[in-house]
Amino acid sequence: MILIIGLSLSFVAIGVLYYLNNELKKKLNNNNRALLALQQEFTQYQLTESRAQEKIIAKEEIRHDNIAKCITKNEQLINAVNKRIPDEIKKCIKHIELGK
Repeated sequence: MILIIGLSLSFVAIGVLYYLNNELKKKLNNNNRALLALQQEFTQYQLTESRAQEKIIAKEEIRHDNIAKCITKNEQLINAVNKRIPDEIKKCIKHIELGK
């Protein structure tokens, strides 16, 4: 009689352990899938942010290049005006002296 009770309890214990093992495997598989999905999402986020940062940097570089070109152009215009100023002053002085 005790042998039958012992065997019954052993079968019940084996069944419970088998059930818990299966449940644990299911949870482990779910966790693995969730972690893989999180990793893929994070990788996609990193790529998106990296591309966005590269675009921002490229726009800033283009803007700085355009500003540098404008500055160079303005400096050239100023130099041209500075070269013409003495000649213009001489012309004005000649007109004034001739007018006297």
